[in-house]
Amino acid sequence: MRIGVLGCGTIATAVVHGIAGDGHQITVSERSASRARLLANAYDNVTIASNQGVVDASDVIFLGLMADVAPEVLEPLTFHEGQRVITFMAGATLQQADALVRPASAVALMMPFPAIANGGTPVMMQGDAELVTEIFGNRNQIFALASAGEMAAYLCAQAVLSPVARMVSDAADWLGERVADKKQGEAFLRELVASSLADSECGPLIEALNAPGGYNQRLRQHMEARGMGETLKAGLTALE
Repeated sequence: MRIGVLGCGTIATAVVHGIAGDGHQITVSERSASRARLLANAYDNVTIASNQGVVDASDVIFLGLMADVAPEVLEPLTFHEGQRVITFMAGATLQQADALVRPASAVALMMPFPAIANGGTPVMMQGDAELVTEIFGNRNQIFALASAGEMAAYLCAQAVLSPVARMVSDAADWLGERVADKKQGEAFLRELVASSLADSECGPLIEALNAPGGYNQRLRQHMEARGMGETLKAGLTALE
């Protein structure tokens, strides 16, 4: 495909890394000059252009802009009928993005994570799942959502990643005070959590770790008694 990228921040840069080897012709905007140069130097099929040059060179356009600056950046540009736009803009609905790129069409809203650079990451999206899967589905798992309301709920729920990482970090610190190799201890805990959750749904995993009097059961019950579940749900509701 001829793919253009407006905005070259952390997420958009990761997206380009993730698809640069797939044979697309990719044009990135000079808006983030240092990142754009790094991408162009790394891949023969990545070139740099002005914002309008990106639009003119592309059939599919990624919006990697912050929602609050998007109107200022997009208003001067001339989009073309038949162009398809995939927006990464948190805080702007698919309909709001669509209004900014007419007569092109914003056909999908997706929220990539930085790990998309290497693949193997979940991609939550709303809209044209066929197009998103065609571009990203070979290496990543696509989670198609039915509405803006579902996207908003997923955006809140994905914030559990930071508390989980903090819990693993705190457990690694505790472990590091008791073993010779703290880095190995953290690596063990990260692999334990990631592989266990990847291979099992949460309910069966909790049940499997629920041996009476076992370490996992005792620590979970200790944390539940101190409001772990209620605190998490209250935090998610506050985000909502």
